[in-house]
Amino acid sequence: MDVTGPNTAAALDTQTGRTLWTWKRPIPADYQSIGFGRVSRGPAILDDKLYVATLDCDLVALDIKSGQERWSAKVADYKPGYSMTMAPLAIRGKVVVGISGGEAGVRGFVDAYDSQTGRRAWRFWTIPGPGEPGHETWSGDAWKTGSGATWVTGSYDPQLNLVYWGVDNPGPDWNGDSGPGDNLYTCSLVALDGDTGAPRWHFQFTPHDTHDWDSTHVPVLFEAEIRGTRRRLVAIANRNAFYYVLDRESGEFLAGKPYAHQTWAKSLDDRGRPMMNPGIEPTEKGAQVWPNLNGATVWFSPAYHPGLELFYVAVREKGATYYKGEANYKPGTFFAGGGEQELPSDDAWGAIRALEATTGRMVWEFRMHSPPWAGVLSTAGGLVFSGSDEGNFFALDAKTGKPLWDFQTGGPIAANPISFTIDGRQHIAIAADRVLYVFGL
Repeated sequence: MDVTGPNTAAALDTQTGRTLWTWKRPIPADYQSIGFGRVSRGPAILDDKLYVATLDCDLVALDIKSGQERWSAKVADYKPGYSMTMAPLAIRGKVVVGISGGEAGVRGFVDAYDSQTGRRAWRFWTIPGPGEPGHETWSGDAWKTGSGATWVTGSYDPQLNLVYWGVDNPGPDWNGDSGPGDNLYTCSLVALDGDTGAPRWHFQFTPHDTHDWDSTHVPVLFEAEIRGTRRRLVAIANRNAFYYVLDRESGEFLAGKPYAHQTWAKSLDDRGRPMMNPGIEPTEKGAQVWPNLNGATVWFSPAYHPGLELFYVAVREKGATYYKGEANYKPGTFFAGGGEQELPSDDAWGAIRALEATTGRMVWEFRMHSPPWAGVLSTAGGLVFSGSDEGNFFALDAKTGKPLWDFQTGGPIAANPISFTIDGRQHIAIAADRVLYVFGL
């Protein structure tokens, strides 16, 4: 088993947990994490190498057996605010990475690197420059500090050779005065050619977002019959509290429905574009809106059960008062034009919800005391695993949501469960606080 932390990696014996090798790279003394914590969401594996993204923006290839460094590629300069906190994505002969740092007013991108040499194969800028499609959705020079970070790992369809990647909010946070328009490709899902990085299609969930509702989610790929035709689909439970189903070949909007409490949009039109409610924009006095900036769900993974055709998502029910203020850009500092004040914690709660994958209709709900920070894992054996901020790791019946088993870890859970087999026996692993727990099924 391979695990990572900030600028670290280790290989563990899956039977005993014994450390087999470790790798570490010092974090520069002048590095700043602007608007996010010093975290690593995991590595990628392809052939005989383990790929690690460092906080100071290097993509590193390690020998999977020894931990020896095979190559290192500089992705970006960390000093203006760029960083890398996501797990890389290994595809056909390439390793794809995104960047953090949107709160510093950087210009976002997605990169791909040759898995053998570390040479950059392509780059897709999430904020289009002059002459590029979508640039007209920005005003003046706002695109230069437009954010559009890509800090959660995307998904890949090897048959279509398409990479699906989510893009975060426009900069500055909470104040859209300097950049009127839709602000592409922020708050969008983009489908990129795996060989060239050329955009095939995009879908924007929240045009001109002023609430920090990143679309940095793990896209779920599945096939199902919808509108009488069997299609290749991609589903997103978005931070803005709507669930979306798109055709993953064309990007066509097929279904959309709220899966959590929201007050910002009346509904979605036939193209999936939101029809806004009045009075939801941040103001100096404040505007109360659901969900809060951490969304109805955030970065952690949802899950899908192909036999039941159910989509499982950890839901956060929490609102906030959003404020607007002055925005001044200075490289390498927090670039914001306001803020939010969460509503009292006593009014917040969470749930694991099972949605009908093709429509978003809720099938069942397992309520939780507080909004969760953990991902969801479904298994072929009919179980759904997740965890709570209070440290409870639990299993639910995948069909009904009935609680079947739980374990108190003693620390908050803000991770994705994983499943693996050893000598034919299935295991489930979860990180709680700074401890890794492994359970045998």
